Amino acid sequence: MSLNLDIPQIQLVLGGAASGKSHFAENLVIQTGRPRRYIATAEAWDDEMKTKIAAHKVQRGPDWITCEEPLDMISAIGASEPNEIILLDCVTMWLTNLMLAKLNIDQQSKAFINTLKKSPCPIILVSNEVGHGIVPDNPMSRKFVKYQGAINQSLADVAAQVFFITAGIPQCLKRPT
Repeated sequence: MSLNLDIPQIQLVLGGAASGKSHFAENLVIQTGRPRRYIATAEAWDDEMKTKIAAHKVQRGPDWITCEEPLDMISAIGASEPNEIILLDCVTMWLTNLMLAKLNIDQQSKAFINTLKKSPCPIILVSNEVGHGIVPDNPMSRKFVKYQGAINQSLADVAAQVFFITAGIPQCLKRPT
């Protein structure tokens, strides 16, 4: 397969939990023919999450460089090579990790967006859309929804292409100009 150089620098894949967004994003990466770098933000805190992470690794197969990084997106993205393509899965878990670590979300988000703009290679981001539900009943959940909505809007602004996945069906919300 030849290297596809004509792909958007930043792409965003949004969807709900278990919507098929990760599978869709993985296929976007594979179609480029570039060496694949996977930045995993999830941490295996319990047996269910360990099983889910293991299943994702099997699904991807051995042709990926995997970087497990729950917090430091700047270093993780900076470690990539210009000929690669990055799949960062997922922004929502990264945000959760930031909140649990009690880090400054606004500062971290701004640094992340600036890093994306300077990425040495194309990057596909996976993120959950959490704004379709009811208003949460507790302050931490409301804060999470607020931050997730803000980061998704910022990502959509800098992305050349944005997809929304529902029941495994992609809808293109933004195309490269």
